[in-house]
Amino acid sequence: MSRQTAFGIALSTLVFAGGLMAPPIPGHTSTNTTTNDQQLSQGSTQVASSTIFQTTALEKSVFEQINRYRAAKKLPKLTLNANITRQARIHSQNMARGKAPFSHQGFEQRVYAIPLRYKSAAENLAFNRGYSDPANQAVIGWIESPGHLKNIQGNYNLTGIGVATNQQGEVYLTQIFLRTR
Repeated sequence: MSRQTAFGIALSTLVFAGGLMAPPIPGHTSTNTTTNDQQLSQGSTQVASSTIFQTTALEKSVFEQINRYRAAKKLPKLTLNANITRQARIHSQNMARGKAPFSHQGFEQRVYAIPLRYKSAAENLAFNRGYSDPANQAVIGWIESPGHLKNIQGNYNLTGIGVATNQQGEVYLTQIFLRTR
């Protein structure tokens, strides 16, 4: 595998639980981040409110909503990539388990772990609790946020989405965007 170099990296974070939005963290790097993908194939997670979220269905919903938005703006649709989705899921699961903070910490490592050559990459995160449709809430919040919207409208051709929940009813969503060479 050849060495990958990112010419542009854009990051945005959105927190729905407290109604706060954090600014993008340009060029943020971290020290070694341990990831545990033991439950990557798990299709649903029980949350404290006795609601069962089908995490793969939430991922699909985010993907479809983002592509509908892009099509409405006459932008090319994104292609879902399993390798990108894997990294997005790992990050969401680590945040949900408290193994990683709700942040873009380790973003460069996630992108480097994807076996694709790319020109640019971006990441949108969302955290929410108490919504019956957390995927829709995340997409609405991203579209209403200039930094997130810039990533959604960006010159990317591939994406991956990972969703994870925990026993406290928190839903973590990660969407990674790539522009391949």
